[in-house]
Amino acid sequence: MLVMWIALALIVVLFIAIIVIYNGLVQARNMAQEGWSGIDVQLERRADLIPNLVAAVKGYAAHEKNLFEDVAALRAEATQAEGPDARGQAEGKLSAALGKMMLVAENYPDLKASQNFQQLQKDLTDTEDQIQLARRYYNGTVRDLNIKVQSFPNNLLAGAFGFRQMQFFQLDNAADRNVPEVSVP
Repeated sequence: MLVMWIALALIVVLFIAIIVIYNGLVQARNMAQEGWSGIDVQLERRADLIPNLVAAVKGYAAHEKNLFEDVAALRAEATQAEGPDARGQAEGKLSAALGKMMLVAENYPDLKASQNFQQLQKDLTDTEDQIQLARRYYNGTVRDLNIKVQSFPNNLLAGAFGFRQMQFFQLDNAADRNVPEVSVP
């Protein structure tokens, strides 16, 4: 009889452990998904600012047509990219093109003095800061999820319940990691 009670207690403890591990994995996955949502919101905000910025610069630098077309094409590519890897690559290219466009804008004092352009620069800078914060949060939650998925005994249950590691959001080119240079007078 004592053996039966011990076996029953072990089964209950095992069942509770499975529930705790499962709930921890669910929580970690949901936190990572929330983190990705935060990045996505900020990237969409930046994508929404880009046409206004292009329009402001285009009026002063009409001869830079290829640059504006590149920015527009890269913006479209970035908004259609799915997943952290593809989105990171597309956003890196877009950031580089935005940096070039901002350098072109530096050559036009009237443009730099424009209140509209200054506000767009400030909004873009604020958005880039928010993207950086969202990226840090997301990568932290992905790290936590990946640790849980890989750690024993979680790894025994993670595969059985369909939990997988997630990708970090990172840029491939080290030069693209820098925020586009935007000067606000």
